[in-house]
Amino acid sequence: MENLKIATAQFEHKSGDKHYNLSVIDELAGKASKDGAQVIAFHECSVTGYTFARNLSKTQMLELAELIPSGESILALKAIAAKHNIAVLAGLFEKDEAGNLFKAYVCIDKSGLVAKFRKLHPFINPFLTPGDEYCIFELYGWKCGILICYDNNIIENVRATKLLGAAIIFMPHVTMCTPSTRPGAGFVNPALWENRANDPTSLRLEFEGMKGRDWLMKWLPARAYDNAIYTVFANPIGMDDDQLKNGCSMIIDPFGDVLTECKTLGDAYVIAVLTPEKLIQAGGHRYIQARRPELYKDIIGSPHQSEQKVAWLI
Repeated sequence: MENLKIATAQFEHKSGDKHYNLSVIDELAGKASKDGAQVIAFHECSVTGYTFARNLSKTQMLELAELIPSGESILALKAIAAKHNIAVLAGLFEKDEAGNLFKAYVCIDKSGLVAKFRKLHPFINPFLTPGDEYCIFELYGWKCGILICYDNNIIENVRATKLLGAAIIFMPHVTMCTPSTRPGAGFVNPALWENRANDPTSLRLEFEGMKGRDWLMKWLPARAYDNAIYTVFANPIGMDDDQLKNGCSMIIDPFGDVLTECKTLGDAYVIAVLTPEKLIQAGGHRYIQARRPELYKDIIGSPHQSEQKVAWLI
């Protein structure tokens, strides 16, 4: 494998406005390509918007969702990828011919659809169907995987994707700045976002504290470290329906170190160079080699009572 330059982006999407969201994806993809990026990743439901879908009926969801790969947004992403000679990863709601609904994330290059993943643990809308398989694909000689938002909080999903061969896992999110039972969690006042030009300090204190980044850093670097993978985290910034999100899209290496991170209070991207030698040098590589699955294969695979419908609140 050769070194790979990946960009991860953040932007303030508009709910249900695919045309606008695709225009921002186009703009950022073009700029990142000029800066040398071969790949750019955007957040969960970056094409459609996210939190507003909690109030949509099934009919409204079917109107919003698209067939993949024939949907207009997929064709638009292909055109963007071809125009800028960059692979683009973005999220949207998907429907199939039978009327089932999914939370999807796709990788598109100038030739078309490279990969599609359906979120394993969706919850924003009751009409969404969980995905039922992992996703492994290749970009520029690198084996990649995708896990969407809450999928990454179930640690078995990350390990399974690694064991299937992934050296990079794209982790699109819409997360942070929401209430939870954990100490320090909660919404961030939208007024701070509106006043960010005059008072960025108060907003940063909220974004970077336990409501936001400090919580993320409790677990995200561990996913990279334990599995000796690169994690490409993408998250929106600004208003998502009536909720404020804090961005901080970042790329973490197999040592668990943040290589690069979006720090601006607005639409942005950052680029990191991924080098293959770290995949072997990192401690997680040795840990995987030392596994003794005969001790725990029956434990890890044993069934339990699912709490999927409420678990995201914890």
